[in-house]
Amino acid sequence: MNLLVDIGNTRLKWGIATDNRIITGRSFVNDRLERHELVEVWKDISLPQRLAVSCVSAKRLFELVQSVALELWPGVEIIPVKSQAQAFGVVNCYEQPEKLGVDRWLSLVAVRHQYPGAACIVDCGTAITVDVIDANGHHLGGLISPGLSLMRKSLVQGTEALQFSETKHPPGLAKFTEAAIYNGTLSAGIGLIEHVLSKQSQNMQLILTGGDAQFIAEQLDSTPIIDPDLVLRGLLYVLEGYA
Repeated sequence: MNLLVDIGNTRLKWGIATDNRIITGRSFVNDRLERHELVEVWKDISLPQRLAVSCVSAKRLFELVQSVALELWPGVEIIPVKSQAQAFGVVNCYEQPEKLGVDRWLSLVAVRHQYPGAACIVDCGTAITVDVIDANGHHLGGLISPGLSLMRKSLVQGTEALQFSETKHPPGLAKFTEAAIYNGTLSAGIGLIEHVLSKQSQNMQLILTGGDAQFIAEQLDSTPIIDPDLVLRGLLYVLEGYA
């Protein structure tokens, strides 16, 4: 049994991997996470063979995970995963491979093994990240945009009269400001994805992950695969490479 931990920009997700299956546990909001909460949810887990961590957030959160793990399972092997130039069937196109966010790298690894073939991977989270991989496992590059909530918050912060709201509104042209902001930012996210797909010379699987994946999927012209545990799945494939 292995323990997988994905520390994203906003939330910490984790899962137990046994026999190539991932059982996810309760996620935590990063800025509210307390040490005793991790101890409470992990204290009854038997000693993991390994603990693999993906962290794109504050270093203190990785240190917290490490500290709790060593308290509960002294001597457990902890593997902080990093992006690589080439590994696990994926070739990273970044000129400085280590600069590719490890969550994006792990999503590429997961898709290469779970959904072979050319693919466009979109993480619909705090940021919207788009990465394209060809049928041979070559990463062709990607894009990064603010996520839906971040777009709305930036409008509020940059203007005097606007207020932040997450209230959902019917899609389309709006007749009042709150709906105009909501639908405008949603259209920006949808437009980014559909623009990238339209520029590809080959048919691609569209794979969405992240907190807004289901909502965005409902607005797209194409039907994507939704995989909420893509980064955890990538961690599992990386650990299989360590075996």
